Amino acid sequence: MQVTKEAIRKAREMDLLTYLQNYEPNELVRESHHVYTTRTHDSLKISNGKWCWWSHDIGGRSALDYLITVRRMTLPEAVIHLEGQAAIKLPVFHSPEPKVQSDQLLLPPRNNSNDKVIAYLKGRGVHSDIIDFLLQTSRLYEERKFHNAVFVGFDDKGQPRYAMLRGTMGKRFFLEAPGSSKRHSFSIPSQNGSNTLHVFEGAIDLISYESHELKKGREPICDHLLSLSGVYCPKDGTEMKFPLALEQYLHDHSEITAIRLHLDNDIAGRNCTRALMSSLSARFAVTDEPPHKGKDYNDFLCIENQTSKGGYER
Repeated sequence: MQVTKEAIRKAREMDLLTYLQNYEPNELVRESHHVYTTRTHDSLKISNGKWCWWSHDIGGRSALDYLITVRRMTLPEAVIHLEGQAAIKLPVFHSPEPKVQSDQLLLPPRNNSNDKVIAYLKGRGVHSDIIDFLLQTSRLYEERKFHNAVFVGFDDKGQPRYAMLRGTMGKRFFLEAPGSSKRHSFSIPSQNGSNTLHVFEGAIDLISYESHELKKGREPICDHLLSLSGVYCPKDGTEMKFPLALEQYLHDHSEITAIRLHLDNDIAGRNCTRALMSSLSARFAVTDEPPHKGKDYNDFLCIENQTSKGGYER
């Protein structure tokens, strides 16, 4: 059974929502104005032209992707199936609903407990007080199906706008939740009106730094803490794209006058640090403070604690 490249290209043009609306309407369930699911798989969510099957950590856009990964069809079977449906009834492509901002984030279902996430973070040396604070402020919870740690970012109105899933069961797994806005990456505002912002590449680095500070006897959450959710490594001679998370945080917190950069001890981290210092130094007091040991602040924390990372792969 063979299909042509042109047939595959045409098959990929149909998104999953259009397919279900036209050919399997009884399978489609509307959860809210912008979010759909299916009767067979209630953890499969459809929004903004994309779909994500949370229970299997996979997703896509097209109906073809869905038929292959969810329905377990082969590529030729899926293409022929779509051609057959279109031959019987031409699909009606509905106008895409306008994308919205704050309410598009699709947070994965919560587990009844956070035990595995707590054990994972403690295994990486994170202070119990920090874990408790994150859980109490809804910045962290345990996802139901695979027990991933979910780090949540909020906008200045307290609405969740970003979520990063991190594997806790020994598997190297990272995934941004659909609808995440990098402008509102994981962060912890100062609890005492500080004018200093600490910047990190990821959430684990951020809470590792704060754990180390707590163990030195410092008061918790004295300064502002921000994760960039990764860094962009500019090539020599090219202009760096300013991190959206940092741009938004500085806009929302005009009281900040000092920025302390704690990016990784690798090529990307060092290049990004140099670019940020060049960009920010005219407006802020900027210092470069990478971890003294290891690649990142969790490495540093574990070395300082003389502990391993509990066997979890980074």
